Amino acid sequence: MLPNQRFTALDVFRGMTVCFMIIVNTPGNGDTSFAPLQHAHWHGFTPTDLVFPSFMFAVGNAMSFAMKKWVNMSNAAVLGKIFKRTIIIFLLGYLMYWFPFVHWNVNSQLAFNPMDHTRIMGVLQRIALGYCAAAMMIHYLKLSTVIRLSLSFLFIYWLVLLVFKGSDDPYDMLTNAGSRLDLWLFGSNHLYHGEGVAFDPEGLLSTLPAIANVTFGYVAGKWIQEKGKSYEGLVKLLLAGVTLIFLALCWNNFHPVNKKLWTGSYVFLTVGIDCILLSALIYVIDFLQLKRFTYFFEVFGKNPLFIYLLSELGATLLWFIPIGDRPLYSWLFENVFSHTGMYLGSFLFAISFMLVCWTVGYLLDKKKIYVRV
Repeated sequence: MLPNQRFTALDVFRGMTVCFMIIVNTPGNGDTSFAPLQHAHWHGFTPTDLVFPSFMFAVGNAMSFAMKKWVNMSNAAVLGKIFKRTIIIFLLGYLMYWFPFVHWNVNSQLAFNPMDHTRIMGVLQRIALGYCAAAMMIHYLKLSTVIRLSLSFLFIYWLVLLVFKGSDDPYDMLTNAGSRLDLWLFGSNHLYHGEGVAFDPEGLLSTLPAIANVTFGYVAGKWIQEKGKSYEGLVKLLLAGVTLIFLALCWNNFHPVNKKLWTGSYVFLTVGIDCILLSALIYVIDFLQLKRFTYFFEVFGKNPLFIYLLSELGATLLWFIPIGDRPLYSWLFENVFSHTGMYLGSFLFAISFMLVCWTVGYLLDKKKIYVRV
């Protein structure tokens, strides 16, 4: 077992992910966000595209520590733990999209949000399914088999996109295999419409390659526990990250990096960057013993799921509460933050909202309250 510093590095990595996730999800004005704080429109990559897969990588990394407790548990108890956590996280995601359960109709009266228009898949749902699949694989299979199976998911997904394409372009937003499966399985009303059409970037088929982000995070966590105390172990983790990035750039020529389709090259790229970031954090925190900056991110990292939910529900309420004929969200930006400029104001709005969420996390940490699922 590694000393607590390893958990510190993990908390900081996870906390940085949640912190950045809140910033990119809650700009004061999405049309005037700085380019690095926006997702790539389709093919390509921005820093924002690293956030979600990093969270899944951190889930796997944490599993490498937590699953040690499963050794002395019965098979039924382990399965119960896995399925219980999966169901809770999935339902939290579903309820998050249904919240606040009512809306303002054309007569400015509250009306019930029908369940038949609630998005089924989403961020927490993907985390739940990725965790479940990864946990089952790791519990029942050898680590080498888990790695091979994870890699096979990436190539199977690539093959499915190529074989079951609905047009000349296997990566077309509306006609790719995953989009057509989601539309057939869930129906248009249960899909994400943020692109202006019924397309879910967290669809069912594209969850298959996302499982690899969790399992590779687990592998990295295991490596850190066994070799992370040595410079050699840390250098090898760094080299693994560089190698994965190189392979991702090569694969990009045939299978483009695409966050919204979660392509295999995207998995390689994000896991590679995560390995480099995690090795850098461990070096700074554990080898150089530089820890003055860590507590800010630890606050997020110790209650990641709760603070993420708080940020999403809080933003939803800001959009829901009216101030005159404007949502409170827009009113705050237009009357407070926009005076610093449209782009800077949008950024400052996001930073302010993130700091409010951090303050809640800080109060929870001071009271030693940690929400676990």
